[in-house]
Amino acid sequence: MKAVLVYSGGMDSTVLLYRYRSEIALAVTFTYHARQDAAQLACARWNCEALGIPHLEIPLDFMGRYFRSSLLEGGGEIPHGDYDADNMRSTVVPFRNGIMLSIAVGLAESRGLDTVLIANHSGDHAIYPDCRPAFIRSIDAAAQAGTYEGVRILSPFCDCDKREIALLGRELGVPFDHTYSCYEGRAAHCGVCATCRERKEALSGFDPTEYEK
Repeated sequence: MKAVLVYSGGMDSTVLLYRYRSEIALAVTFTYHARQDAAQLACARWNCEALGIPHLEIPLDFMGRYFRSSLLEGGGEIPHGDYDADNMRSTVVPFRNGIMLSIAVGLAESRGLDTVLIANHSGDHAIYPDCRPAFIRSIDAAAQAGTYEGVRILSPFCDCDKREIALLGRELGVPFDHTYSCYEGRAAHCGVCATCRERKEALSGFDPTEYEK
């Protein structure tokens, strides 16, 4: 496998980066005016440099200008409380993964690579339509049909929960203090948004994260 990784700089995609470090030829980070863009991008740069993996940054400014989501700058309040469908639906950025994966497939074809990796996991399925297994299967089929070399889209964590990903990361020596999750986008994780709460649960017992609360 010679892969492009869609790499946010968050916890899950960083574990994927370390898991497939010898097979990832390029990591690509997309920025789109999300509140956490700057913090995650800094983590992505740090980890790619640490592993010697080429890193590409692609701005998708149109998403911040034309799409609606509380995750985007100026998009309203980030929900706090539990990580569930009703609470987190406002954070959906419509078809975000579809857009990013399409670009990543084009990068793979352009560079003679055969695979695109993405780090969605089972906890995302109820909330984000473009993280669900049916979507991954469909866009994988579209990528194979739409490229000369039949580029694949693989989601190794699709059936894993976040705790399983965290435990794998601990085995791999992932520096979790150089990953970022908070949807508020502050210098320190807020500790109360749903994503921070999910991170705390996943990393319980070995969490180096600085939280405000």
